[in-house]
Amino acid sequence: MAMAACALNPSFSFLNTEEMNIGIQLYSLRDIINEKPKQVLQKLSNIGFNEIETYGYSEGKFWGLQVSELKEELSGNNLTSPSGHYDGNSIIRGDFDTLKEIISVANQLNQDYIIFPSIDEELRKSKSDYLNIAEKFNYAGEICQEAGIQLAYHNHAFEFEKFDSETGYEILLNHTREDLVTFEMDIYWVVRAGLEPTSFFKKYPGRFKLWHIKDMDKDNPELNTEIGNGSISYDEIFKYKEISGVENYILEQENFEIPNFKSLKQSYKYIRNDLL
Repeated sequence: MAMAACALNPSFSFLNTEEMNIGIQLYSLRDIINEKPKQVLQKLSNIGFNEIETYGYSEGKFWGLQVSELKEELSGNNLTSPSGHYDGNSIIRGDFDTLKEIISVANQLNQDYIIFPSIDEELRKSKSDYLNIAEKFNYAGEICQEAGIQLAYHNHAFEFEKFDSETGYEILLNHTREDLVTFEMDIYWVVRAGLEPTSFFKKYPGRFKLWHIKDMDKDNPELNTEIGNGSISYDEIFKYKEISGVENYILEQENFEIPNFKSLKQSYKYIRNDLL
């Protein structure tokens, strides 16, 4: 039926944003999640989140929970985890054994995306460094693809330093294969770098399957605020959701001026009711 609709109407999209889930990167609650991960997951579910993005995997555990325990807690709170942040620096250095463990963990959690969230400074000092990173990402992406997972990269602002005529971010976009490597755009950090997120959506359509959504304080750009309260024009950015290729919306807030769960609830409601 969907294929027929697509054939009859070229504007038909499999991406029904009205029904999309809203996730949260648990780094937002890094100050408390290590002490009480079960309570955190329950409160997030009560707010309405139905997806979480993991971070902090170490020595077989997330925040003191074995992978199997975390999976049980997610299920008990009607949560899923489509994506997770994992340290990719050893892989950039050529240690692909680490990737095997990461894939195993991601498969246990039924994650669709393994995301590398940053790059150590000493690994990204030149254009040739970024070309090497792109090569390693492609290779890691092949390994992930064979395991039924897709590799993604999450930006900060340092990727927008220029090397000749290209930024590091453009080098990664231009030299990674679209079928192997997608991107999780952190919209705040793009704006913080003085750039327009939609310009990347237009230039690289379909490459940004995940968005990190956090707003910028109007008075101090180094601070976050609740979605809709800040200086980032999310109403305009969301007009480009289809061309960007986004499939997962993930709230993240790195600092709070009001109680954290109150803030997250406010942002959740704004995304659900005003943006989607």
